[in-house]
Amino acid sequence: MEFVAKSCIGVIFLSTALAVQAQTPGSDAIPAFKKLDSIEARVQGCVTCHGQQGQGTGNGYFPRIAGKPAGYLYNQLIAFRNGTRHYPPMNYLVMYLPDAYLKEMAEHFAAQRPPYPPQERPTIGKTAFDRGQALVVNGDASKGIPACVACHGKSLMGMEPGIPGLAGLRSAYIAGQLTRWKVGERKAADPDCMKRIANRLTDEDIAAVSAYLAYQTPPTAASPEPSNLVRMPFACGSQR
Repeated sequence: MEFVAKSCIGVIFLSTALAVQAQTPGSDAIPAFKKLDSIEARVQGCVTCHGQQGQGTGNGYFPRIAGKPAGYLYNQLIAFRNGTRHYPPMNYLVMYLPDAYLKEMAEHFAAQRPPYPPQERPTIGKTAFDRGQALVVNGDASKGIPACVACHGKSLMGMEPGIPGLAGLRSAYIAGQLTRWKVGERKAADPDCMKRIANRLTDEDIAAVSAYLAYQTPPTAASPEPSNLVRMPFACGSQR
């Protein structure tokens, strides 16, 4: 974690240095910096970890942010800036950025549609995989757990304005975020519906859901569903 933090913080200073270099007359080294006052130049601190188009990394350490609702991405940037979501490189990166800047960054990545990575082959048994499918598609009424698709959409691409897509995420990332909600390390706007759901999931449920989601093939050129297309099972602060 310390290595990752230092690497990402280093990117911030590298981006600044590259911007200065681009201002030097006759410099053709960094074409993206031909116009410094551009969103492409401004997100260089993001793309080194999340990919040039926000496609994420194959190991799940840095999630796909491309194509997610702009409202969701903006809320996460605000949470990192305010310290309600904790990850030192992100907290540092956005610490002094104004709302308008964060909104522009969110809209930029929301508009990206890079190819999805190959499916992640499940490493759990069939019984556990079937349990994951059941939770994603149908939920578990006996535990008060709604289906993932009820909020994240049938195609798992999310819902405007504030519910993220789950398509294209790695199982390690999904499991890590669900666990953080369960233990109180991650929070969202009240009412925090994900906290409520995560508390009802066992560790085995989390592993099963994560494996099933990571195995899904996202539909081609899909986008988040319109807001209020369906009645949500819980009140959710993310949709305010």
